[in-house]
This record gives sequence, structure tokens and C-alpha cells, in this order.
Amino acid sequence: MIDVDTTWQQACAALASDEYDTAFGVLESAMREARPPVRARIALHLASAQALYGDPGVPDVRKALNVAVALDPALAADPLRRALDAELAARTQGEEAPSVPEELRTDPSALVRFHTLCALALSGHPQDALDLGLTPAELPEHLRWRLRSWQADAHEALGEFQEGAHLYAEAAHLARGLNRAVMLQEQAALLLQLGQPGEAARVLEQARALYTGRDPEEELNLATWQYLQAQALLGQGQPDAALVAVEEAARLEARQGEHSYGVALVRGQVLTHLGRQEAALKAFEQALNLASPGDRPYANHELGVALLDLDRPVEAREKLEAVLSDPEYPYLPEVLADVAECDYRLGRLPEAQQTAEQALAQGAVIPASLVLGNVALDYYHLDEALEHYERVVREAAPESRDWVTGHQMAADVMAQQGFTDPAAAYAHAQQALAHTPESDDWYVTLQDHLRRAGELMGSSRGRTLN
Repeated sequence: MIDVDTTWQQACAALASDEYDTAFGVLESAMREARPPVRARIALHLASAQALYGDPGVPDVRKALNVAVALDPALAADPLRRALDAELAARTQGEEAPSVPEELRTDPSALVRFHTLCALALSGHPQDALDLGLTPAELPEHLRWRLRSWQADAHEALGEFQEGAHLYAEAAHLARGLNRAVMLQEQAALLLQLGQPGEAARVLEQARALYTGRDPEEELNLATWQYLQAQALLGQGQPDAALVAVEEAARLEARQGEHSYGVALVRGQVLTHLGRQEAALKAFEQALNLASPGDRPYANHELGVALLDLDRPVEAREKLEAVLSDPEYPYLPEVLADVAECDYRLGRLPEAQQTAEQALAQGAVIPASLVLGNVALDYYHLDEALEHYERVVREAAPESRDWVTGHQMAADVMAQQGFTDPAAAYAHAQQALAHTPESDDWYVTLQDHLRRAGELMGSSRGRTLN
């Protein structure tokens, strides 16, 4: 005699070991042998297992739910059937799905609440999903890491990246094999969002050790690993190694007939850091062609900056204006600063100043200050220009391109002021010169400023001694 609970326990044991064929074999065999009422309930558990496949599993979930209700119409009101139906609706309709019934959120069955949580997360209610308070210990082993993954994803949707990273780490601890690698990669992605490339690289190293090279399903996940590795390396100031990684990601994707927006975008970012602007532009154009509607503002922003780097401000402004039309884009102050830079290069100084002031007020301190400094310098408002450039030096990351530019411009303004503060001019010129290649036009200018400031400092000391 077939027992539902025993059958489900056997299937869960197989799922916990990632033995999916065995698990479905257990459930389908029981379906064939059981009487209709028992077969109907097993069909619900079969739908629960099919739901693990996500979007590709939708037809099989729907089929199993239909079989269950056909065999026993009373199951139409069953909490597990309703939770699975809510998840199915959320997966196919997203935020347009019907509201998830309140009573499912407090159902005594942890399995019901798990699928309710999935429905809430998929329908755009991450906080409600977290409020369920479900814990891994309440669930079968194969759902424990998945629960933490769903909860991490909910925190990520709320912009709570640190909490999400912690939960992905827990999910990785609960998962096995390739699933553990994927969870570690999700953790690394959030660490990159948090500006922690070194920590992300450490987590990625753990993930890489889990790849066996024997599973054909590994390749696309390994492509994601290379894509994340490229970002971690770039964040640690290793653009050459980052280029190797992102090109390997592109190669692995191509082998699977895939070409992703993310890989193209990161390739463009890496090429930008390497000074290969034309190649970067092509990569960003590819990213824009591959982008989903939600990703297009990011691609257009990168494309606009790349066009600016190539001194094509008219085309750059067109791309940047497209980004400004999306009020949800999180980097709108930076886009405003880039538009101001376009206007400055086009000789529209009043417009550049006004837009840069808006960008500065909204928090894009470094790029806006550079534009404001340039505008003030063109008007020969030297004190004002120096104030903006010194703000750049204070706010920019040491040794970054903006930091070097701030020192270069501050030294040059001080030279135009007649070296009224030779020690400060010397310090700016010295810092800039240490990070300016000899082939750069600035190099000789900075050497002259350094020499002149040094002479004035020496003569000043001489007068003091006398």
C-alpha cells in the first residue's frame, strides 16, 4: 500500500543528494501504483518537486496540479495546491499576479509556506516574503539552501546587500556541489556591489574549487564565475587579468550559444580601464543590443561615457539623455554630471555650470566638481576653480584618474595665480607627477610647476634664515 508521507520522504532523500531522476522515479512509480485519492496527493508533491526547475518547470507543475484536482476535486481547496498555484501565477504573471492569500502565509505546513514565500518574492513583495519567518530547520533538506537563497534575493531586491550576502553564504553552507558554487557566486556578486572586490575574490576562489570539469551543466555557471572574477580583478586594479577573465566568460557563453549583456558590459569597462576606447565602445554597443529594458539605462550610460572619452560629445549627450528619461536609474546624479561635461566640451558654459551644480547638489561630487572647476577656469575665476579641484582631490580615491586630474589642475591653477602658496603648489605637482606617464603632455608642465614652486620655497626659506 502506497503511503503519501513515506513516498515524499523517499523523494526528499533523493533530492537532498541531487538525485533528481531517482526522486521523480519514486514519485511517478507511486503515482502509477496508488489509488486515486493517494495518487492525487502525490501529484501535489510531484508539482512541488517540478517547481524546483523554475521557469522551465512551469508546464510540468501545471500538469501535475491539474492531475491532482482531476483525481480529487476536493484538493482545489488544499493549501499546498493553492500555494503552488500562487507560485505558478507569480512566475508567469510577475507583479500582475493575484494577491497571495493571507491564510497561506501562516499555514502550519512549512512546505506550504515555502511555496507561498516563492510566490510573494516572484510577484514583487520581497518584504512580505521575509516576514514569513520561515527557517531552514522546518524544511526538507533539499529546500533549506533554496530558502536561504530566496531570502537573500529578497534582501537584494530591497537594496539590503550585506544581509543578502550573509544569507547567500549560509545557502552555500547548506548546498552541495555545483549548487554551492552558484550560491558562493551570488554572494560574491553582492560583495562586488558592496565595493569589496578582495572579499569577493576570496569567495570566488572557494567556488572555483567546486567545479569538476565533468558536468556539461557547469559551463554556463563557469562563464558567470569568469564574469565575476573579471569584476573582482578590475576592482583590485588588475585590468589585464580582468580582460583575460571576461574574454574567457565570453568564450564559454559562445560555446553554449549564449551572449549576455553583463559580459559585454564588463568587457567594455575593462577595455576602458586599459585605454582601448574604440574597442570599449564596440563592447558597450553590443551590451546595449543585448540589454533588457531594465538594463538599457546602464548600457546607455556606459556608452555615453565611452563616447565622451572619444571626444564625441554630441553622440554622448544623446545616450545620456536617454538615461535621464528613466527616473528609477540609481546613478542619475552622475549622468547629470556627464551631461554637464558634454555641454562644457560643446562650449555651452552656462548650461554646463547649471547642470553640474544640480549634479553636485544631488551627490555626484567628483565629476560635477571637475566640470565646475573647468568652467570657472575658462571664466578665469581662479580661486573658485581651485576650490573645485581641491574638492576633487579630497573626495576621489587616492591614485584614481580623477584624483590625479584634481592634483594636475590644482597645480596648474596655482601656477596661474603666481604660486602664492608654493608649498601647496609643490605638493599638488609632486603627487600628480608621480602618477603621470612621461609620454603625457602634462608631464613637462608639471615638472616646470614643481621646479618653480621648489625655487620659491627655497628663496622663502632663505629670507627667513637671513
